[in-house]
Amino acid sequence: MKKLLALLLLACLLPGGALAADYTFTNRRVQATYNTPTLKYQLEFCKVNGTECYLTTVWLADPGRQIKKTISPWHKALATAEELGKKIRNAALVINGSGYVSPRYPEIPGNYPGTSEDYHYTPLGSLTVVDGQVLRNLKGVPYYGLTLEKDGLHLYVGAENAEVLSHDPIQTWSFYEGCPMAQDGKDILDHEWSFAKRRAIRTILAKLPAENTYLILTATTTHGLTLIEANDFLLAEFHPEWIYDLDGGPSTALLRRLQGKKTLRLIYGAGQKIVDVMGFVE
Repeated sequence: MKKLLALLLLACLLPGGALAADYTFTNRRVQATYNTPTLKYQLEFCKVNGTECYLTTVWLADPGRQIKKTISPWHKALATAEELGKKIRNAALVINGSGYVSPRYPEIPGNYPGTSEDYHYTPLGSLTVVDGQVLRNLKGVPYYGLTLEKDGLHLYVGAENAEVLSHDPIQTWSFYEGCPMAQDGKDILDHEWSFAKRRAIRTILAKLPAENTYLILTATTTHGLTLIEANDFLLAEFHPEWIYDLDGGPSTALLRRLQGKKTLRLIYGAGQKIVDVMGFVE
């Protein structure tokens, strides 16, 4: 009884009455930095709930011009992140992007018109924009995903495509409808979604409060992270404006270029063929 009373007293003294954070965050150390007048990044290694992760903080002077996308041949084939990354001139950092449909991963959402074959070797999402060109616009199917606009990346959660297009998106990246994890600093993830409760390798992107600053969480293979774990961790530690889950699992890729060098190096990934990437350039 005395032990229980002591624990209750401790809970009252801690902020918010919480006994402890419901995640662990250990072994944090810087592995690489990049610092130019227009682009800065810091790549750190850490463990979240025992899973080895990379945390990459990226600042860009002009995100609308410095965030790039390359895409595999539409309807024809997929390519590796390394192959796609090489096509982005001056890329200092590259990550995997959208989920996709293929004969190997054929499922499409129930509200998409047509059959899976109609979407093979293309990104998921009701709207696909590449370099300002609209490649897909599914009428009556809301958009869940990221856009690149003149002032940087934006998250849309169930928006009408016409609304998204009214902001003149330059690029889009999309995955499942449930992949928006936080918006306006608040958890919007469906905690009962089976995909959110599954431990997996992840690539998760967040917009930090500092201007033009983003955070990439790459969860690796120890046993992976659930989206719920990742959301709890990111919201508590970094207070982001929004969080979005990009494609992950075997599609996960993290590549960086050393300052002053020309070649992108794979930091993490299995060389899986994917549909598109997101690159950060000087």
